[in-house]
Amino acid sequence: MIDLASYLGLFSAAFLAATLVPAQSEALLVGLIVTERHPLTALLLVATVGNVAGSLVNYILGRFIERFRKKRWFPVSPASLDRASGWYRRFGLWSLLLSWMPVIGDPITLVAGVLRAPLVPFLVLVTLAKFGRYAVLAAVTLRVMG
Repeated sequence: MIDLASYLGLFSAAFLAATLVPAQSEALLVGLIVTERHPLTALLLVATVGNVAGSLVNYILGRFIERFRKKRWFPVSPASLDRASGWYRRFGLWSLLLSWMPVIGDPITLVAGVLRAPLVPFLVLVTLAKFGRYAVLAAVTLRVMG
């Protein structure tokens, strides 16, 4: 049961971290790696799937939320959305490889929805970006652990 709770916690943290909700999943992933109680591949898979699912929520919101951009409660600042839109317009789908980055990553996935990016390439590029970040973090953690 503890294992299921760990995986659910990691999935939830990764999911929330990829949405427009301010959250962080990296510290939890590192903590779980350090305990050496879970297979690394399972941790990477759970974190990646959770993070990609959160980005998919942003994409879906982007498909419908543009009309609310001028509202005070809109979840992304105009500056962040404009910056992400600029990256997306300049680099197109390839900008989704930056979806792992703090500050601009989540708005880029929202902009991809607003600009009607094709879903399959969106999922492939976001998955590569999210997995890549977690894999590098895991490699650094394991290296530090010796």
